[in-house]
Amino acid sequence: MPKEDYIETIPVGPLGIVSLKGCAKLGSAVEDYIVDWRNGRDNEHTSSLAFSGYRRESYHVDAVCPRFGSGEAKCAISNTVRGLDIYILVDVCNYSITYNMFGYENHMSPDDHYQDLKRVIQACAGKAHRITVIMPFLYEGRQHKRSSRESLDCAVALQELVHMGVDSIITFDAHDPRVQNAIPLNNFDTIMPTYQFIKAILKNVPDIKMNADNMMIISPDEGAMNRAVYFAGVLGVDVGMFYKRRDYATVVNGKNPIVAHEYLGRKLDGKDVIIVDDMISSGESMLDVASELKKRNAGRIFVASTFGLFTDGLEKFDMAYEDGLIHKVITTNLVYQTPELLKRPYYISADMSKYVALIIDKLNHDASISELLSPTDRIKQILEKYGQI
Repeated sequence: MPKEDYIETIPVGPLGIVSLKGCAKLGSAVEDYIVDWRNGRDNEHTSSLAFSGYRRESYHVDAVCPRFGSGEAKCAISNTVRGLDIYILVDVCNYSITYNMFGYENHMSPDDHYQDLKRVIQACAGKAHRITVIMPFLYEGRQHKRSSRESLDCAVALQELVHMGVDSIITFDAHDPRVQNAIPLNNFDTIMPTYQFIKAILKNVPDIKMNADNMMIISPDEGAMNRAVYFAGVLGVDVGMFYKRRDYATVVNGKNPIVAHEYLGRKLDGKDVIIVDDMISSGESMLDVASELKKRNAGRIFVASTFGLFTDGLEKFDMAYEDGLIHKVITTNLVYQTPELLKRPYYISADMSKYVALIIDKLNHDASISELLSPTDRIKQILEKYGQI
């Protein structure tokens, strides 16, 4: 149970959690934590009117989005949301959810999930006391800046949600946090899972030594440098970076192909290496970096990424593991994980459900989540627990 110095404050309103279909598993785990915490609390104020509905067996709000044969949809909420402090969880990357359209089976795209999110907001708006959207993978987060004649999808989506009545938007490891400039007067938080990565590695790799003599943190490109610097800083180890040299005269699949990876950093000399990034999409860039590290005498290579999309399948990672190129791959359960991925011997899942539950529990009390945004003290505690410092 978390430290509970905030529970004496009055909740904003009775808690309600809406887990969209693609996020049902994570939402169920989050709700179980909150139910367990609140039913186990000894608080003299819980019997007062201000704490009405505080202890319940479920905080789930049943919202469904049935579809017509044409593929059109609507949202229907079966129980009241009036006065509730609503938290909507959505996974825009869950392609395993399907629906029928004109007799064909369609897999839900990020656009479909985003539309369902807006439908839920419409059904709640004007009735709920407050609406918070928890969108771990930020919809269109990679299209955060404009080059010539391009759309700014993420900025428009954020503005759209705010105009619909959303009070706060919480995401994890945003591709570029500066996208929040699109809604400067509204709350936007991006949370890093560094603590969960470190905890998962310590728990699953007992012989790991997280110190400057035995480990380095590597950023696969200049865009991931901030993540790597923080990761290295809390561990007290060196950081290195790869610079992607691209052919800007050519466009392949919407992007400029990488010509070479140039390494900037100290000698590796057999050290264990953690490559840190926000997502694994196809995985080619990450495996290219791992290959370059092996050429420079790196020890075991760990790949830590918030979102494991694996858009081209797992075969490349299977081959890299069999060839000794990578030792472990760590991603979170914030997006859909295939059963095949969970069975892989090299895969470690960093569970984020308790963290999300703590965020919701605190925000429902209008308490600060600054320690969750920068979990330096929590990381030091887990390092001490495993004898790393």
